[in-house]
Amino acid sequence: MLRPEPSASYKELSEDVEQVSENPTDEREGEMEVDEDTSSAILPAVFLVYQTISDFREKLKHPVMSVSYKEVSLYDAPGIAFYPGKARLLSCKHHYYDHILPLINPGQPGDIECTTQSINYTDPFTNQTMKYALVVQGPRDVKKKELVFLQFHLNGTDQDFSAIDYLLFSSFQEFVNSPEKAEFMKDCESSYSSWKFSGGFRTWVKMSLVKTKEEDGRETVEFKQETSVVNYIDRRTKLRSDQLFFVVFEWKDPFIQTVQDIITANPWNTIALLCGIFLALFKAADFAKLSVKWMIKIRKRHLKRRSQVMNHIS
Repeated sequence: MLRPEPSASYKELSEDVEQVSENPTDEREGEMEVDEDTSSAILPAVFLVYQTISDFREKLKHPVMSVSYKEVSLYDAPGIAFYPGKARLLSCKHHYYDHILPLINPGQPGDIECTTQSINYTDPFTNQTMKYALVVQGPRDVKKKELVFLQFHLNGTDQDFSAIDYLLFSSFQEFVNSPEKAEFMKDCESSYSSWKFSGGFRTWVKMSLVKTKEEDGRETVEFKQETSVVNYIDRRTKLRSDQLFFVVFEWKDPFIQTVQDIITANPWNTIALLCGIFLALFKAADFAKLSVKWMIKIRKRHLKRRSQVMNHIS
């Protein structure tokens, strides 16, 4: 009687077992190939993890600057602190729509229609020298192009050049309400920059406001200025050694600029990305192992058949 053929699965299993026992060296080489191919699949994913973490740390160190603009119709009236020295304020008026009336009796005292306060305080940098400041309320209505026009007079000077210093701070009302006005002015002088305008000219100052939000939540205020200077034609008949100073303050536009550092590195997005990378890493490693094992199995069968053919020829 004919003996039935063994099943295909039994033959494949027998061939695999025989091949393993006959060729232990090939088995070890196959295992080494599995490890090498798995490592080659893992390395790119490991580099991607390193790159993702490096990018996250770099974004934490270098936040992106965000700039926004807020439109207003009325500003909080700024304070304008003048340091006139020996010069004297002759006139001060508010005008609208960039229209300034012609000067009447320049060099002579005129109307002072501005809110002003005088203050004496010690120099914040030396704590010894006394300083005198004339603080004037600045313009508010930007829609109507409100401006403040001031005239100063200096009755002779032994200097070759003459100028008046001034600084801007964000709120005149804060100065008025401050119980320690001297300390308030010392803080302003320490925090804000000062500028000058020269005698014999009309200096037109257009202001803009920039607010900066710090990381600790504090908000700082900075003034930016654009100035234009025109020569004053002195029509007074007598030859004089005195100097006239003219200055105009106006808001440039109705937009307050706010600057804030934004950290674009989102930890949750980074964690989700890393989870996806690790999941893909494990799947790639499993796929590589299965693929290599399948290739080793095919190779073993090929070697087994070749060995059988060689034995038959012998």
